[in-house]
Amino acid sequence: MTKYLISFPSAAMVVTAQELPAVSDASHAVIEEAKAAGVYVFGGGIDESVRPVLVGADGTVRAETYGTMLDGGFTVLELPDRDAAELWARKIAAACRCSQELREFLYDPAS
Repeated sequence: MTKYLISFPSAAMVVTAQELPAVSDASHAVIEEAKAAGVYVFGGGIDESVRPVLVGADGTVRAETYGTMLDGGFTVLELPDRDAAELWARKIAAACRCSQELREFLYDPAS
């Protein structure tokens, strides 16, 4: 089985404060469905109030990043194929009311 990353940046989710509870409920329902199906690995939202840091190979910690922004939410699912991944991405997109980016992790026998 292959692990897939389904994600979206914060700016993609444009919902009103009134819509947010329904979006939250719908997205949690899809995650519960993924857990029940045994395909859920991990998911969450990036805490954008906490600044990222860059930890060097020598152990130094600097208040900087590589320059690519990582924000929003993500889910990692372990699925049999790309078709299944696209199906779950569609479910998450509908629940979150925004498009989802789908990426495939390289196989790592140690993980």
